[in-house]
Amino acid sequence: MNKIELEIINITQGFTQHHSYAVVLGEVKGKRRLPIVIGAAEAQAIAVALENMPPARPLTHDLFKTVMDTFNVFLSEIVITNLMDGVFYSKLICIFNGEEHEIDSRTSDAIALAIRFGCPIYIYGSILETSGIVLVEEEQEENAEEEFSSLSTSRVEKEKTDYSIYTYKELEKMLNESLSAEDYEKAAHIRDELNKREK
Repeated sequence: MNKIELEIINITQGFTQHHSYAVVLGEVKGKRRLPIVIGAAEAQAIAVALENMPPARPLTHDLFKTVMDTFNVFLSEIVITNLMDGVFYSKLICIFNGEEHEIDSRTSDAIALAIRFGCPIYIYGSILETSGIVLVEEEQEENAEEEFSSLSTSRVEKEKTDYSIYTYKELEKMLNESLSAEDYEKAAHIRDELNKREK
């Protein structure tokens, strides 16, 4: 399968749930973004590694890396392999005694380990095609913001929990609005609703 390399763009706190975060991955040679909702502990593990701030005592991912280093297990890459019901699935591609082994992993854990090993992050092209969000031009973002503000108050209130009441075009505009506001958690929910309609 065709693999596309991603890089970590940033980590944002959820707007609708204060204890949720989104790690935003970006296409290395493209404009698509992939927001993945993660928990607070996973966000901390990723942020600590990104900022190169080792804690006083090793976190779980630091311990895991130490064990792998001790037994000469090398993490060569991670691959986001699937998306089911809004959940991303990943694999650790490890080399041990010259042989390649694939290990199932939560995507947040895989990303945290990828940073610590300095290895690349990949996603299958078909998954990025259906779940990636393309950055829009500034003019399009402004138009989306104007049209989004014209929605009735009642629909905006209902939109917080139910995206099924909107047309496909309206959802695309709301997606652009969420991206311009850097509300990646909301963007991920809207993207999931769009994906449901394409099946």
